[in-house]
This record gives sequence, structure tokens and C-alpha cells, in this order.
Amino acid sequence: MNDPGGMRASDAEREAVVEQLRVASAEGRLTLAELTERTEAAYLAQTHGELAQITADLPGGVPGPRPAVPAAPQGRTRKWIVAVLGDAKRTGTWRIDDGIGAVSVMGDVVLDLRQAEVRGREVDIVAACVMGDIRIIVPDGVDVELSGITIMGDKKVQVIEAPRGRSAPVVRVTAYVLMGDVKIIGDSHAAPVKRGWFAWSEWWQERRQRPGFSGYEIHHHHRRRHRGLH
Repeated sequence: MNDPGGMRASDAEREAVVEQLRVASAEGRLTLAELTERTEAAYLAQTHGELAQITADLPGGVPGPRPAVPAAPQGRTRKWIVAVLGDAKRTGTWRIDDGIGAVSVMGDVVLDLRQAEVRGREVDIVAACVMGDIRIIVPDGVDVELSGITIMGDKKVQVIEAPRGRSAPVVRVTAYVLMGDVKIIGDSHAAPVKRGWFAWSEWWQERRQRPGFSGYEIHHHHRRRHRGLH
């Protein structure tokens, strides 16, 4: 008798699991790092058993019809983090319901999104920097979109992004920089954070430890996107 868990997974079944992960994230069940890692694992899963492990600790863990992801609330106030002649940090576990605003005036702002609970399809950040620094830390594997205006300053992305054609969490940053710096960096450029590993990820951890594996088995690259004026 064949083991159903050993059956090969289809593209449609992988996409269904990715959609389930998005719903779980919107419900506050996954952090951005967990969503990113499990999304990547879903695309690399070969069998039904591997897909089942990824969603085993979530409601409706078996691949099924795509549920609708709740739309982000409209008209809500953007949450601002401000540093004027000083430092401001937002790290650890926190909840992102709406857009985020970061302002640095001769100061330093650090936003660590890796353990944040993201309640929508994307993270929308407006960053305004005058003679200061804003650093935004994300898990490698997200899709970063950076735009805005820079005058006598710099804005850059140092993130290992998801391969083209894959659905990945989106971090959209609009930066306005005057004699300052705005940087979006991934895990490979930041101090690691402690993460809780569950039974689903045992095969994934083993795969990550294989010689020559550096983030993506199928596609690995640095992609920097700069939109707007520099």
C-alpha cells in the first residue's frame, strides 16, 4: 500500500499551502520570518508529507482550496517611530496592522521586522531621514521594493530576495533622504535572532546544512532594486 505522504506534490498544492501560510500570518499565527521560511520551504517541498509538516501546527494544515486573505484595514493611522538627536529601536515581537513611518533627524532608527506579526499581504514603510540613519532588518527571502528620493545621501538593499516568479512576503519602502542613509538588510547582514523550530522544519534544517546550500537550492542571488531619484 502506497504512503499518501510520499506522493509527489503539484505546483497547485504548493501554491495552496503558501496561501494558507498567508492567512495564518494575517491571523497573527506566524511572524514575518516564519512566514518567509515556510513559504520558501513550501516551494521546495517535493511530497505531500513535506507540505503537511509545514502546516502541521496551523489550522487546516492539509492543502486545500485557497482561502481569501482579509484585506488590510483602510484609513488607519500610520505608526511612527521617530529619532531626533538620539536613537529609536523597534525589535523583538510586535504587531504590524497598518503602515509604518520612520523619521530620523540627526539620529538613528532601527526597525527589526523579523519577529513582527504582519497582518496584511505586505509591509508598507515610509522612511524620512535628515542627516541620520535608518536601518530596516528583514528576513532573507522577502521581496523588497525600494523607491523615493535621495539628496547627498544613500539608500540601498542588501537582502537575498526570493527567486522571480515566486510569491513572497513584500516589504515596500518609500525613502526620502537628505544627507543620510536608509538601508534594508537581510539576515546575512545582521545579528541573528533566536527562532523556535518545530517538528515541521527538521527536514528543512537538514537541507539548509547541505554543502553548497546558501539560502536557495534552485535560485540564489542578490537583487538590488532602486527606484526614484538618487
